[in-house]
Amino acid sequence: MATAVAAVLLGLLGLLAAGPASAAARTEEAPQGVDLVLFWGDGCPVCAKEKVFLADLQERYPALTVTSYEVWYDEGNRRRYAETAKALGFTAQAVPATIVGERYWVGFDDARGREIEAAVAAGLAGLPAAAQGEPVVDVPVLGRFDVGGHGLLLSTLVIGFVDGVNPCSLWVLSVLLALVLHSGSRGRVFAVGSVFLAVTAGLYGLYMVGLFSVLSYVGYLGWITMAVAALAAVLGLLQVKDYVWFRRGPSLGIADERKPGLFRRMRGLASADRSLPAVLLATAGLAVGVSLLETPCTLGLPLLWTNLLADRGATAGAAVLLFAAYMAVFLLDELLVFGLAVTTMRAAKLQERHGRELKLVSGVVMLALAAALLVAPQVMESALGALAVFGGAAAVVAVVLLVGRLRHPEPST
Repeated sequence: MATAVAAVLLGLLGLLAAGPASAAARTEEAPQGVDLVLFWGDGCPVCAKEKVFLADLQERYPALTVTSYEVWYDEGNRRRYAETAKALGFTAQAVPATIVGERYWVGFDDARGREIEAAVAAGLAGLPAAAQGEPVVDVPVLGRFDVGGHGLLLSTLVIGFVDGVNPCSLWVLSVLLALVLHSGSRGRVFAVGSVFLAVTAGLYGLYMVGLFSVLSYVGYLGWITMAVAALAAVLGLLQVKDYVWFRRGPSLGIADERKPGLFRRMRGLASADRSLPAVLLATAGLAVGVSLLETPCTLGLPLLWTNLLADRGATAGAAVLLFAAYMAVFLLDELLVFGLAVTTMRAAKLQERHGRELKLVSGVVMLALAAALLVAPQVMESALGALAVFGGAAAVVAVVLLVGRLRHPEPST
């Protein structure tokens, strides 16, 4: 199973072409000189890179005026950043943020640098600034906005997919369906599976929204990203440990002593004598309990993703779209298991080996993301950088699985 997951992961990496993120806005009239405002954080490596770029830009464009405000340690500048961002229509959550007229860029890389220089040159020439190259989505009610760039969208799809192949939830769903299938009623199987998926997905969504809300408010503190990365690294190491030394030492998953109780509750749902409303109510309760028990299994990846989202300063509309994309790929595997059970009236069983391999995939991806955040956080800003991080993780998983298969080949049947 994990081999298939690694293959799908590699496939997802090729979905999007590289394209740096930027926000969309236009300026209608160019001033005689050009004013550029930079909001930055002391200790932010991306900010330091942009400051070097802006110093060079000022030398080449003497009529350019650069005004900078440090926001991580200056409360007054943080308020100024929030007010300026609100006026321009984005949320003041990440640095660096660069403003030229009515255009703004959150984050910095070489592509953004070219866009900023083009906007400055156009302003000094008295020309309207060119439209930004990032695709803009027109969504009813939410309005027009970009989705934070292809790098963030690619990260969302890959992290959401890997997060979705969660052995804890897949184990419970497969066992639950296997028991309910004994009723012989396709309608009952469909109802039970639908309620289980709806409740667990809803609770997971609330959990992620809560993480995003917290990180959005405290994300301006430089140590937050480091703390998130360090915690994710620890969780990733525990997942990899479960692949190498299963059932030994601390583990992320549903404890063995909890499983008999879950079996008893699921056997109760299998009884054909119980009314459907009672079965659905019990299924909802079971889904709530499982969601709480499997939290350690699912903490690392959504924590990393919501931190990326907050760090990139995603607007509310962009966050909604990205969250929808995350949940869509997150539910793919469970919907597949559910769909096969309803169609064939047979349930696939998650083997211990499959669970261990899925833990390996999850752990390696967590470690790769944590390393990127700790060593070079700017690498996740572009699709090319995200491709390198996830491609490296997929390659490591493939090599480890290959070595494991060579050392411990499966017995022939």
